[in-house]
Amino acid sequence: MSKPEASTEKTFYHTIDKPGMAEFKDRGSKFIAYSYPVESADDFKKHLQELKKEHPKAVHHCFAYRIGTDGNNFRVSDDGEPSGSAGRPILGQIDSRQITNTAVIVVRYFGGTLLGVPGLINAYKTVTSLALQVIPVVQKQIEVCYRIQFDYTRMNDIMMVLKQYNCSIISQDMQLFCVINTGIPNNRVVEVVYKLKEMQGVDFVKS
Repeated sequence: MSKPEASTEKTFYHTIDKPGMAEFKDRGSKFIAYSYPVESADDFKKHLQELKKEHPKAVHHCFAYRIGTDGNNFRVSDDGEPSGSAGRPILGQIDSRQITNTAVIVVRYFGGTLLGVPGLINAYKTVTSLALQVIPVVQKQIEVCYRIQFDYTRMNDIMMVLKQYNCSIISQDMQLFCVINTGIPNNRVVEVVYKLKEMQGVDFVKS
């Protein structure tokens, strides 16, 4: 009798959980890299807008980010630098650390000397690597978000299930009818949904 196949579904991912910063200089040009944990493209845009206000005289604001656990949501920008000389090297450093939900923006002040494409690739790669080295990589569980609505009297039962299966509380609104937005670990969704279905007066939906 053959053994059941082990699940190949990923249960964890690696990311950063706080910002980092580093500087690199080459022939007068200054490159400042800022790394951020991000959950969405909108998250990233806020950081980019803040940096453009903070560094209005910088000639370039190049960046790369990767978001999500399937590896498909990423973006790179050379922001006026020669094609492939900034965004791709930045993304390469994010990927070399095998992290996601991470963005790096590199602000460049031009020093008067052209660095050429190899020099630019080296500068953007180096400063990104330095910015990612100053912050530890953390492991987080992959979660599926659910919205649970229930009567206040079910509070203890709901909380017990969420705690038992290591679910995270994203937000909660506790009134006569309670609403909790929770992140259920990817590998425990079936069990948690089964438990919730068994309870009277509990409505839930994937969010």
